[in-house]
Amino acid sequence: MKLFERLQTETANERNYLNSSPIIKRCFEGEISVEDYVKFLSQAYHHVKHTVPLLMNVGAKLPESKEWLREAVAEYIEEELGHQEWILNDIAACGFDKGIVRHSKPNFNTELMVSYAYDAINRISPLMFFGMVHVLEGTSIALADNAAEVITGKLQLPQSAFSYLRSHGALDIEHVKFFENLMDKITDKDEQDIIVESAKRFYVLYANIFRSLDNPEKLISEEKAHAA
Repeated sequence: MKLFERLQTETANERNYLNSSPIIKRCFEGEISVEDYVKFLSQAYHHVKHTVPLLMNVGAKLPESKEWLREAVAEYIEEELGHQEWILNDIAACGFDKGIVRHSKPNFNTELMVSYAYDAINRISPLMFFGMVHVLEGTSIALADNAAEVITGKLQLPQSAFSYLRSHGALDIEHVKFFENLMDKITDKDEQDIIVESAKRFYVLYANIFRSLDNPEKLISEEKAHAA
């Protein structure tokens, strides 16, 4: 079985754990507030700002035999530059002070996912990062566009508040196809196992970020920006 197919079939339980997160279910039922959306964006900012540094780390640690994969990582780096700023601009378009979010601390579950990503790359294998890519890009395709439609209809926010979600929805299909072709070049069973196991773990870690958004921890300032 090719690696991408394995990723699709062997992570079903973990993917269901993510999709059953209360805030995701509430979103698709139309039970979401602007504060909920900004909580999500705030935590997205705190992990997305690490994407390029993580990719750089992966590229540096790949062996010469994986030069073809290093070249793909270089493409990913170019495409991911600055995405965290899109998120901050979305937060501002929602009427919140993006400066407060920029200087805030991530919640524990976000910190845990980011920390594990760095650790796994350095301690286990740089291939671990591709499990994270599968989770984040695959989740984007499945949820992002639909979530943006629901939130737009419910909250009447401007389109400028959805640059991050929109860019990671239908427009990301090419990225997923690129990722599929990349993964299917990995035929070694041990290497495949590393990436599948990584995806399982990152589904749980990412789901726990969503699940933590429904707890009483104060993740964002409720003071809205009044500056023009």
